[in-house]
Amino acid sequence: MKTTLGTVQMETRYEAVCRDASGAVKWIAHVTNLVVTAGLNKLLDATFKTGLTTPAWYVGLKGTGTVAAGDTMASHAGWTELTAYSESVRQTFTPGTISGGSVNNSGSKAVFTANGSMTVLGLFLADNSTKGGTSGTLYGAGDFSEGSRAMVSGDTLTVTCTLTAAAA
Repeated sequence: MKTTLGTVQMETRYEAVCRDASGAVKWIAHVTNLVVTAGLNKLLDATFKTGLTTPAWYVGLKGTGTVAAGDTMASHAGWTELTAYSESVRQTFTPGTISGGSVNNSGSKAVFTANGSMTVLGLFLADNSTKGGTSGTLYGAGDFSEGSRAMVSGDTLTVTCTLTAAAA
């Protein structure tokens, strides 16, 4: 798998070796293939839906700071998690139907109710529901393209998360 910040590219490489009856190599061929949409859909299904029913995935609120490719839930010194919301845990990501190499939670969006003032800079996805927790796997995090957004007590933030795998 090749990865650059913000982009995922999937590929499969093969090597085929043809030998004659005595075992001598006749030829060797290599193939790098396109991962088709059905394969991308299966990847999303196995990772985020039916294949890994445990752990589940959760949406969290990101505060100030910059995300780095090496960040984990245990170590993301460049940014903070926001916890000034009424729900006792990060909100569950409930994936819908996978199609076209993409899946989202539009049928069951993550909802956060502010119980104080906070400035939300972005969002993240992790496999641990503990609000403010440092265990589990961080899948990814990012900032709003529109910049930070203020919330005050009683405001509700509804989040649709879309996961896409694409052969680039």
